[in-house]
Formats: sequence, structure tokens, C-alpha cells
Amino acid sequence: MSDEDFHPDLRLAARFLPRGTSPNHTRMRVMRALESIPRPSSVRAQDLRLDAGMSVRIYRPSAHTGRGPALLWMHGGGYVMGSARQDDRYCRRFADALGLTVVSVNYRLAPEHPYPAALDDCRTAFDYLAGLPEVDPTRIAVGGMSAGAGLAAALAIGLRDQAAITPAYQLLVYPMLDDRTGPAPHPHADHFRLWDQASNIFGWRSYLGDVDPAIAVPARQTDLSGLPPTWIGVGTLDLFYDEDLDYARRLRAAGVPCEFHTVDGAFHGFDEIMPNTTVAREFFTAQHAGLRAALAIDRPPDPALPPASRTDH
Repeated sequence: MSDEDFHPDLRLAARFLPRGTSPNHTRMRVMRALESIPRPSSVRAQDLRLDAGMSVRIYRPSAHTGRGPALLWMHGGGYVMGSARQDDRYCRRFADALGLTVVSVNYRLAPEHPYPAALDDCRTAFDYLAGLPEVDPTRIAVGGMSAGAGLAAALAIGLRDQAAITPAYQLLVYPMLDDRTGPAPHPHADHFRLWDQASNIFGWRSYLGDVDPAIAVPARQTDLSGLPPTWIGVGTLDLFYDEDLDYARRLRAAGVPCEFHTVDGAFHGFDEIMPNTTVAREFFTAQHAGLRAALAIDRPPDPALPPASRTDH
């Protein structure tokens, strides 16, 4: 494989980006230290502590018109890094363009807080969001990027099993779903960026601790029936492509409507690294379209966004 296999919008960035970001404790600590440096932000958001170990970041739409739709969002970082603040741009755009109340979760991180700490935090945040007076609890989507999308998938399964208020939609952006991905040689390994096999093994081991993976890992669940309609988007040069495609197929086989959106030549996190490229903006458009349809949002599409790129049905 060569640089020509990357999407044209992403080739230059791909030359300089690392293959993995967190394959050991030392690098994880360095990344966390960099994330903790205060940075000014012009994004309108409210930080609220819900529990001793976790907080949420709330993005409210510019105009309120009674009880409306909402999105519970989980950040990425392989279960070991990241914070709600890193997705400010994403969440603010969802709130403004779609009129959503967005709550992004600062969940506890592994390995200090292994499963089920992060998932419990997401459940706490979901219950908080569902109870807000401006939110219609029948029109809540759960979503996230990477490990955050994996938490969204696990949360949807847990809510189904507990016969609780269930999400109306899952928005899974290159989700981290299967702890079995990683050890085997991969034909695209030289083209992985930001997250590779070593990173994935470290992330899952940190998150799972001593728990049985059959309990904690979304892709290991044998029954996917009864889950909400789902959008999954991933690049063809992402480590998670195969596991995401398999999950989409299993959802459909279980009777769950699932849109699988493919981005040719895109690596993991491409839209966060290069957000102003056409391919990233098309990817974001597709997410907007999915949320708009699923949550019955009647406002017109954002004219600043281009048409969506390819979707495989």
C-alpha cells in the first residue's frame, strides 16, 4: 500500500501522524498531562458536577421552543484518555444546527477506574439528561467517537436490558466495539493512524481489568435485538473498520435498522485532525442527517455543510 490509498484530503496529514497514541502507561500519562493544560475556549457550554468522580458539559441550543430532542455524547480516547472539552466544536455544532440539548460526559478513565466505572457515569448522565425540563425523553440519541461510541453502544444495550427509558437512536462514530481486534497481522496496518493494534490492546486491557469480556464488550453480546436505530461511520483505513462492519451486519440481522457509512481512504480520527476538509465535513453532514430523521427534527439542513459522502446500505 502507498500514500495513494489515503483519501486525497488526508494524504498530507497521514505522512506526519503517528500510528498509535497510547500503547503504554508512560505515553498515556504524557497525553493526559497535555490534555490538562487549560486552554481558552469561545464555545458556549456549562460544566456541571453530577457525582464525586464525574461531571458533564452541557451545550444548549440558541433558542428553546418547549421540550425538544437531545444527545448524550461520549468522548473518545481508548477508555484511558480524553475529556468532554475535546469535542466542544462537535457538540456545539450539534446544538446550534439541530436545536439539540447536548450533554457530553466526563466519565472516569481506566486503568484507575476500570469497567463498569465509565459506563456507570454514562448512565448517570443519561438519567440526568432525560430528566431535564427542556428535553423530551422519547427523543434522546446516544453517541460518541471511538471508545465513546463503544460506551454509547454498551449503554444502549444496558438500558434495553434494564427496561429503562431507551434511546431513540445510536450515533456511533468509528466505534471501539471489540476487544478481540488487535493481535493478528492486518493488511492495512501500515496505514493505521492515531490508533493501532498495540494501542487497542492496551486500551481494552486497561478498561476491562479482571472482568469477563463477555459481560462488558458490545461486540461480544449475543443478542442485539431491540436496540435503537443506529448510524455507524468509519474509514476504510481505520483499525475498527472490520469490527464496525460486522456489528452493523449483526444489528441488521437482529432487525435493527442500521446505516453503515464508509469513508474511503480515511484513518481513525480523520475528522478531528482535519475538520475543515471536504471529506470531514461530508462525514459530519451524514451524522446530522441521521439525527434529524431519527429525532424528527424539522429545521432545514445547515447550508454551510456539503452533501454527505458514500453510505453503504
